Amino acid sequence: MTPQIIGALGILALVTMTFMRVPLGAAMGLVGLIGYAAVDGWDKAFIVFGSTPYTLTHYSFSVLPLFILMGSVATRSGMSQELFVAANAIFAGKRGALPMATIGACAGFAAISGSSLATAATFTQIAVPEMRRHGYNEGLATGAVAAGGTLGILIPPSVIMVIYALAAEESVPALFAAGMIPGIILALLFVLVIWVIARVRPEWAPAGPLMPWRERVAAAAAMWKLLLLFSLAVGGIYTGWFSPTEAAGVASFAAIVIATALRRLSFQDFIDCLMETLRTTGMLMFIIAGAWIFAYFVVQTRLPTALVDLVQFLDMPGWAVILMILVFYIILGCVLDSVAIILVTVPVFLPVVMSFGYDTVWYGILMVVVVEVGLITPPVGLNIFVIQAQLPDVALGTVFKGILPFLAANAILIALLLIFPQIALWMPGLLFSQ
Repeated sequence: MTPQIIGALGILALVTMTFMRVPLGAAMGLVGLIGYAAVDGWDKAFIVFGSTPYTLTHYSFSVLPLFILMGSVATRSGMSQELFVAANAIFAGKRGALPMATIGACAGFAAISGSSLATAATFTQIAVPEMRRHGYNEGLATGAVAAGGTLGILIPPSVIMVIYALAAEESVPALFAAGMIPGIILALLFVLVIWVIARVRPEWAPAGPLMPWRERVAAAAAMWKLLLLFSLAVGGIYTGWFSPTEAAGVASFAAIVIATALRRLSFQDFIDCLMETLRTTGMLMFIIAGAWIFAYFVVQTRLPTALVDLVQFLDMPGWAVILMILVFYIILGCVLDSVAIILVTVPVFLPVVMSFGYDTVWYGILMVVVVEVGLITPPVGLNIFVIQAQLPDVALGTVFKGILPFLAANAILIALLLIFPQIALWMPGLLFSQ
């Protein structure tokens, strides 16, 4: 049996174990260990298996728990609620104001959270009750939250971008810069979708009361805390003050100081934030360790090289290969966690993409956008299940129907990135051209 066939069987085994609900980190680690042993013997397989966890102690990985801690503190201290109020002040009086405010608040929260699921879970609790109280259609309300949640992994700082950077050996600051413009465009497209729905189905999106300018200014002024955290987390990187890890540390410390000074973070809240960070980080590290072992196995089978040779033999144009990869990612995004998708597929597909001369930063942003689509695509979009778990009285079909119009916005952004790569590459080129 050739190494390539062993590699293909390993991928099939991983997919099968995933559908059997075997924990993802365990499935990838087990398949990687057995597969590596089948290719290169048990002695070398155990060396890889034993040494891989120690790679997670590298300094660069500490950025993950620090960004997670910052988002947790910001959520518990009520900053996300203030963000929703400020976003609502901008759209007050318009039809669809609350769903539009939800998108704006999700975009702002994404700048301190870095997690799609956390963003969706937070604003399910904050925004959906308000939209229900004002008579909004439940499909539109839940669809806006699910779509807005996906901004959590596109707008920097993004945990998923950090993981892609580590897997692809790319620059974290360059990826953060590349995600800014696509993230803003996607947020505006989501708002446009809501505007169209409000015109076509006005009964779904009633106009709310106007807000006095004094209240609008007060709501906007309350956002200084989030702006400060974003400036430290992202601005500090681009000014050269901090490395990504240092920026995450400074921003998370600032979040704790601000929340404590405003008496919004008790000692018990702080302990809860630490425990939440530990649980999330532990889950991520377990998945990353398993994916690392699986990636070693895939590389050892020379499957990526064989895939490049096959594509060159078929003489397929680069755009056709990219489209095939994107469709594959959308399918995977419906059933797998975004972290696992990136760690498993980057070793396989990145050599193919590079063989056509495509920029790896552009490809990383494109991958993040497509993985986003999987998070809100029926039948197994994870964001949708996060929302439905918190709203058991809302039918799953209602949430699925509500998300469908927003998929058009994602499709437009993907098309724009394919046609105009500079949407993602202009900002990194501007900041890091020297």
